[in-house]
Amino acid sequence: MVDATAKNDVSALTFEQAVAELETIVSSLERGDVALDKSIEIYERGEALKKHCEALLNAAEARIEKIRLDRSGKPTGAEALDRE
Repeated sequence: MVDATAKNDVSALTFEQAVAELETIVSSLERGDVALDKSIEIYERGEALKKHCEALLNAAEARIEKIRLDRSGKPTGAEALDRE
């Protein structure tokens, strides 16, 4: 059995792993076949997964660069992606 610390630690999950687990949690909660105590527990896990995914997306977005082109369409360099 996994101890509570390892079970609640989402920082080691990849984005794809976190999203997959989050989708499983949402499906379980939408079906409504989970006991109240368990629902609260998995909801809290879902919140942690959501925050982890947001952090990973923000980090990826910060690394994305926009390629600059000259008038003839040739690449001349890169600059940070405009954030809206």
